[in-house]
Amino acid sequence: MALVEMVMPKMGESIMEGTVLSWLKEEGDTIEADESVLEVATDKVDTEVPATHGGVLKEILVKEGDVVPVGAPIAKIETEGEESVDTPAPAVETAAAVTAQVAEVASNGASSNGSNGVAVLEKPASDRFYSPLVMNIARQENIAMTELERVPGTGRDGRVTKKDILSYVKNRPAEVPAAAPAKVSAPTAPAPQRAPQPMPVSISGADEIIEMDRMRKMIAERMVDSKRISPHVTSFVEADVTSIVSWRNRIKQSFKEREGEPITFTPIFMEAVVKALKDYPMMNIQVDGNNIIKKRDINVGMAVALPSGNLIVPVIHNTDQYNLVGLTKKVNDLARRARENKLTPDDLQGGTYTISNVGSFGNVMGTPIIMQPQVGILALGAVVKKPAVVETPTGDAIAIRHKMFLSHSYDHRVVDGSLGGMFVRRVADYLERFDAQQTI
Repeated sequence: MALVEMVMPKMGESIMEGTVLSWLKEEGDTIEADESVLEVATDKVDTEVPATHGGVLKEILVKEGDVVPVGAPIAKIETEGEESVDTPAPAVETAAAVTAQVAEVASNGASSNGSNGVAVLEKPASDRFYSPLVMNIARQENIAMTELERVPGTGRDGRVTKKDILSYVKNRPAEVPAAAPAKVSAPTAPAPQRAPQPMPVSISGADEIIEMDRMRKMIAERMVDSKRISPHVTSFVEADVTSIVSWRNRIKQSFKEREGEPITFTPIFMEAVVKALKDYPMMNIQVDGNNIIKKRDINVGMAVALPSGNLIVPVIHNTDQYNLVGLTKKVNDLARRARENKLTPDDLQGGTYTISNVGSFGNVMGTPIIMQPQVGILALGAVVKKPAVVETPTGDAIAIRHKMFLSHSYDHRVVDGSLGGMFVRRVADYLERFDAQQTI
């Protein structure tokens, strides 16, 4: 018999750690290779982790709720084979262990500005990235975001590492010092900043208190961050999609019989967005501090409503490489796997632009919030019949047309109204010029 260590797998190129949600097997259970053993949450998605070897689950090394770095051991599996000497496993970085280390970590030696000798930044770093582990420690220690932005970071691009946050917690001042005041003729004392206090809530016996689940907390945090980071502007255009509706009605039955799945409006609209992104590549960008990153690939994310009521945004990578049939299959596959909680972390990262079909809820328009670090998102309104003036060879006439609103929110730091408006107008042009005689 041999003991084999099972480690936390790498679940995406930017995923460095995961939180153990639940163990699906218990110690002593017989497991097969590739059988799901535990459920892990990352900052991208919840996913089941399969066993690396078949045998008996001899020992579980981490508890539910622990935050575990990629590559750290999480369990020991007893397999058939020759006896092997077990190497001591590296310590697992758990949330409980992090809390226990607070009193043992020394200060990192940065210059001191706080009342207790703790180092703080003179200006808050409002655009910094924080890892889930750092955010977890901040939550445990009741460190507000406004305070976390003042913590000096020694990581890449000034990011706050675990050592930085633990050092700050150890020497944390009673009150967060305010930014240094501008120089004036007479010295003035800086006014102390207090952590924001929760608003009082009036609760009667008839009220129900519902705690947010993990995904809702994540959505709330990211939406607030996006509105704080990006000055949002929204432009609206109404498009005549009568040709698209007529074409889809004509081919949808034969398409389903041939391909085994339905064709919806989403891939058709997505195709128009991709064409417009090629025409206006400065909409396919991301912001990194004072730099603009012009993305080579076009990776379109699509918002999917889950049965729980939450929203998730899987990404179609290299969207411009698919034809309409390929887009249809990809859209249907991602939507189905999203609702069945079978997405992988890679399905949720790398997006360069996002669309949200608010028309599926009967909404005619909306003001969507940008997915950071992207700079644009398009809301697709409901397709409705309207009387409209149409030009004919014999003059203008009133006719019933299928129309929809396109709502384009964009980051006004880097996208001006001219570009944002021209882009959404170009999407509408492609929809209105759709070839209703094409075959698929």
